[in-house]
Amino acid sequence: MSKRGTRVQDTTGYMLHATPWRETSLIVQTFSRDHGCVALVAKGAKRPYSVLRPVLSAFQPLMLSWSGAGEVKTLTRAEVAGIRPLGGAPLMSAWYMNELLLRLLPREDAHPVLFDAYDTALTQLAGGTPAAGALRRFEWTLLNETGYGLDAATPDFDDAAGEPRLRQALRDRLGEILAGRPLATRRVLLDFQTRRLSARLPSK
Repeated sequence: MSKRGTRVQDTTGYMLHATPWRETSLIVQTFSRDHGCVALVAKGAKRPYSVLRPVLSAFQPLMLSWSGAGEVKTLTRAEVAGIRPLGGAPLMSAWYMNELLLRLLPREDAHPVLFDAYDTALTQLAGGTPAAGALRRFEWTLLNETGYGLDAATPDFDDAAGEPRLRQALRDRLGEILAGRPLATRRVLLDFQTRRLSARLPSK
């Protein structure tokens, strides 16, 4: 098949971000297990009765189909493949992961191990269980997959005692990579956590 006729049918993925395009459409940044980060134009998705409008939501697993050979492909179909209810701090953690993917991953470079780590983290965040281990696994895998991994053996991500030190090491490495380009979601999440802690403290 020629590059001009490239088509992808029903691949598992997530929408990371969407921006308006023209009057009725969206440019959708997606992360799929088999194709990595792919930019898609969702034609007519802003119309009130578009079949795409209720489907294209962040953090919800999707089955995606597209066609095209340019930098931005054309989304031809999207179907919901599950539900991940998120709110509060878990929602901010999910946006944090999305921003990391958008910042660090090249276009159309598949990372199935990273995709699985992302999917697992979302599942745990949505389930209301402590997801520190899943987030650390996601950050560790992201750094390894992009060539910035720590020079250390793979840690036990479920070790609560070692989690603070691992978290700091990962954040330090991410800070080095993103020097001068701080994550917006990281600042918001820290502010959210600070306000939540303050609300729990007894008044003087």
